[in-house]
Amino acid sequence: MNQTQDVSPYMSFTRDEWSQLAKNHAIPLQKKEIKALEGLNVEITPDEVQNIYMPLAQLLNIYVTASKTLHQHTNDFLKKSTEKVPFIIGIAGSVAVGKSTTSRLIKALLERMDERPKVDIITTDGFLYPNAVLERKGIMNRKGFPESFNVKKLIEVLDQLKSGADDVSVPIYSHHQYDVLQNDANVIHKPDIIILEGINVLQLPQNKGGNLPYTFVSDFFDFSIYIDAAEEDIKEWYLHRFSLLRASAFQDPDAYFHAYAALTESEALSQATQIWNEINKKNLRLNILPSRERADLILRKSVNHNVSDIHLRKT
Repeated sequence: MNQTQDVSPYMSFTRDEWSQLAKNHAIPLQKKEIKALEGLNVEITPDEVQNIYMPLAQLLNIYVTASKTLHQHTNDFLKKSTEKVPFIIGIAGSVAVGKSTTSRLIKALLERMDERPKVDIITTDGFLYPNAVLERKGIMNRKGFPESFNVKKLIEVLDQLKSGADDVSVPIYSHHQYDVLQNDANVIHKPDIIILEGINVLQLPQNKGGNLPYTFVSDFFDFSIYIDAAEEDIKEWYLHRFSLLRASAFQDPDAYFHAYAALTESEALSQATQIWNEINKKNLRLNILPSRERADLILRKSVNHNVSDIHLRKT
């Protein structure tokens, strides 16, 4: 009798199946801690943390522990004594899909594992070219597209981290100023785990010359996650976030988008829809979504930001 062979590179889990993996492990976060980790328009319930993010953190901890064991065995075999370099987790997905919230949740949960690892988050926004450079290149309206990032600088930082450098300087991006801060940086000191979060982290390098001598950002990853959702849901999340920002951060006279605060609700919706259609939707379809199947794990979200199903690459 012939049996249908599963030829997918992924193992798929429903929400219920995934939640069973951590049913005997209580989440180490209080409600107020979870609230502090939420994004502007991403509400995370304790139930979501328990059923989705706790199993994910435990799985990641298995990978991190296995990496440490492999490092020790390799040292023993080679008769060398080298320090373990950071385990790097890449998190990709569209604008407004909840990458930052997911990163913060994973960080908080991993830090509470028995080993108490030191976890740092790096966002690729800091590796955008400054606005002045984007203006000079004539691509200010393509901010967020692959060509708007200083990938060379990002790879240099990842190379330093994977080389075991004691202190690594990471540029800072201000959403308030909508620009990279030229005279400021974060210094990362010997982390155990790095979470690199950004829309572009799984994309292949742009190569217009016909050769492929480039290093990929994802070459530095030990594990990668893509946060997926229906395009229409992501659009609604983006429009909702824009509306919330219009009533809050945009009210500051020093904010880059302060002019949007004076718009009527219908005018703001029209402006946000235009930005979505001309920039974010195009970037999603052309650059971000095609990188989804390069991820080790895909989290699929439903309309309310809750994860509906999970797909883990087979090993």
